[in-house]
Amino acid sequence: MTSRPTPRPAPRPASRPSPRPAPEERAGEGPAERAAHRRDLVAAAGAALLVTVAALVGTAIERANGSLHVNWPPLYASWSPHLGPGTPAALALAVVVIVHGPSLAARLPWRRLVLSGWAVALAWTGALALIDGWRTGIAGRLTTAYEYLTVIRRFDDPGPALRDFTHHILNNAPDHWPAHVAGHPPAAVLTFVGLDRIGLGGGGWAGIWCITVGTSAVAAVLIALRALTDERTARRAAPFLVLTPAAVWVGTSADGYFAAVAAWSLALLALAATHRTRPRLPLGRAPIPAAAALASGLLLGLTCYLSYGLTLITLIAAAVLLLTRTARPLPFLAAGALAVAAVFTLAGFSWWEGYRLLVERYYQGAAAVRPYAYWVGGNLACTVLIIGPATVAGLRRTLTAAPTALRGLGPSAGPPRAPTGRLAVLVAAVLLAVLIADLSGMSKAETERIWLPFAVWLPAACALLPTARHRPWLTAQAALALLINHLLYTGW
Repeated sequence: MTSRPTPRPAPRPASRPSPRPAPEERAGEGPAERAAHRRDLVAAAGAALLVTVAALVGTAIERANGSLHVNWPPLYASWSPHLGPGTPAALALAVVVIVHGPSLAARLPWRRLVLSGWAVALAWTGALALIDGWRTGIAGRLTTAYEYLTVIRRFDDPGPALRDFTHHILNNAPDHWPAHVAGHPPAAVLTFVGLDRIGLGGGGWAGIWCITVGTSAVAAVLIALRALTDERTARRAAPFLVLTPAAVWVGTSADGYFAAVAAWSLALLALAATHRTRPRLPLGRAPIPAAAALASGLLLGLTCYLSYGLTLITLIAAAVLLLTRTARPLPFLAAGALAVAAVFTLAGFSWWEGYRLLVERYYQGAAAVRPYAYWVGGNLACTVLIIGPATVAGLRRTLTAAPTALRGLGPSAGPPRAPTGRLAVLVAAVLLAVLIADLSGMSKAETERIWLPFAVWLPAACALLPTARHRPWLTAQAALALLINHLLYTGW
């Protein structure tokens, strides 16, 4: 009698392996982590104290002599409690990201996560802007007397307008430019001239452009984090990059658009620097690293012609090259940036002359009386309000790791291998750029808007917060953004 063979079980369908959980996800918090959390809370409380002191001292100064030229120090804002059509959507999006954001960020396929991050950031920023209504929150923001759209017709013939651009920067010049046009190189206003030429004129399209492009910075930062640290770090940072209080000012200001251009320049540089193929240019199509480095250079050049102060982005670019221990992208990066500079120079605009005149114009206005000593601290208080308490806690952890990571960057040492160390170096470069901008005296007030290109990188530090505490920290981030947008009318 023969025995019947035992049937083999059907093979299970292959499934995507989930990322291995970090140690703090696999076990309960120990005494060390509880102590670290207490230090996080102390850091957040210290940041809140800084904002409180800046508000109290600033209010006293403004009432005494009006030298701050802001209505609700340290922010350029006015007290105006209100609700709006964006309120229900903003509340709903906040709840969804808080409840489901961390788990979705951990398990979504990478490309879908990047696109979803951009989409949710776009929805969050748009909802916050619509708390003020369509006209006030979006369509009318870039049509005020200070803004770019008021001079579109003066660029009907862009050649003479560019050659004559620096002649209208000073306040006492004939037909001087409005504040934001005078305060930036001409690529800023030319962006809106270009939109007008293709039939997307007016404040509505300009606002949609700034919000749509500005929120793409989330995707750029995610891509850069994955390239420079690792995928787990990028995934852990994703919900915080989306649910950031900085979204209040990304919707709607041109600085949100500037932030995205700078972020994509750095993301492309990170891809070029970490690609294994040497960047050669054969006859035919350029390899990916060369193309990415060249595109990074073009965007870096554009960044510098969108805002004078964003030349400080080169400090972050240097950190990217330092972390990857390569200079191979540099020729292509430089070629791209110099190509943009050559186009504007040949068109008749001198960047250095524009900057020299801007400094003079800056001190023809409110900067002449705004007290430097107050704004050195007041600007940092504004930064706290745009990055939120969770980012402050993440920065505390990042800066704790920074000394060890920076010591490992000596000539004889390799770059930090641990993602924490690499993240610490990247964040330290961003903070250095902020510090230089602060001490320069060229950013007295309104830095909640002006420093958006730096602020979009700082929530990456939240990747170091323990996963078990992500939802409470996300709640704090959302609450701050909602309170600011519902209680204040933010300028610009």
